[in-house]
This record gives sequence, C-alpha cells and structure tokens, in this order.
Amino acid sequence: MQPHFTGTALITDDVPALAAFYAAVLDADVEGSDPFARVTVPGAVLSFFSTQGMESMVPGAMAATASGGFTLEFQVTDVDARHERLLARGIEILKPPTTQPWGRRSVWLRDPDGNIVNLYQEA
Repeated sequence: MQPHFTGTALITDDVPALAAFYAAVLDADVEGSDPFARVTVPGAVLSFFSTQGMESMVPGAMAATASGGFTLEFQVTDVDARHERLLARGIEILKPPTTQPWGRRSVWLRDPDGNIVNLYQEA
C-alpha cells in the first residue's frame, strides 16, 4: 500500500494554547488537552504533543529542534473573508491577502510557536 499522509504533530511547550490557536484559525474543535490534543479538518489531523511528553517517550529527541522552520498550508474557500475573521479575533497577520504569481491567493500568519500558516485559495 502506498503511504497515505493523514496529518502532522507539532511539539510544543504549551499544548492548550497552540491547539486553541489552530481551532480558532481553522474553525474546528479541539479534542484532548495537555500533553496531547488534536484538531481535525477534512483530509488530515493536526496534533499537538508536549515537549516534556516527547522527551519522556524519547529522551534527547528535542535536543536539536527549533520552532518556526516550516509553513503549514490550508486551502480555504474565501481567503478575504477568512482574513476578516482572523482580524476580528485579534490574530496577527504577517502578510495580508495577496495573489501569488503561481495562482494562489494567500494570507499568512504566525502561530504562537513561530510557525508560519498559509491559508490559501486557488485564484
């Protein structure tokens, strides 16, 4: 069987805060709490696991890691409407809605751990 990507897990020092952030951005519900929570959206699950929990399972696993080194992308129906909802919730926007040369309209923001989130629609 070909591997089937189902989601990713973000390792964080503050599971409740990061899960709540993504639940607000993605209009989803949080399942679970510290040390493990998740937000489910169509097509994938975004999980959150505590740094301490990861270290207890695999000692030394977090020694060479850092936050903010990647971008999470989510396709949405209406970037401009999503942008307005994010502003109303007080979420800081890195880059307002912009149409990229490759045909996507995107709004960029940063999660509490420093990772970039790209919400986009095909233009």
